[in-house]
Amino acid sequence: QVQLVESGGGLVQPGGSLRLSCAASGFIFTNYFMSWVRQAPGKTLEWVSDIDSTGDTTYYADSVKGRFTISRDNAKNTVSLQMNSLKPEDTAVYYCAAQRILKSRYDYWGQGTQVTVSS
Repeated sequence: QVQLVESGGGLVQPGGSLRLSCAASGFIFTNYFMSWVRQAPGKTLEWVSDIDSTGDTTYYADSVKGRFTISRDNAKNTVSLQMNSLKPEDTAVYYCAAQRILKSRYDYWGQGTQVTVSS
């Protein structure tokens, strides 16, 4: 059974930091690109970041570049998103997702974790 389980969300003040984690199971983790995608209230899904299967290559949306860092640990089947200098507009549900082919459809999704940036 495939599972992607996110954790680490919460309430943080503007300028603060959070680290999201996603634990994967039930599929061959190293065969997949891993992504973070978010959905703000009343808005459509927004791609945030991708990482390739080895962890050597990463991609970021312009809105988070320089503030967020994606990483993966293939020994532990986990992917993380370090979020610094958080802004109120980063408030969203953050989803972990897996895809075999970059920029194709997502094969697996997590249940999401809420991030709220507010003073």
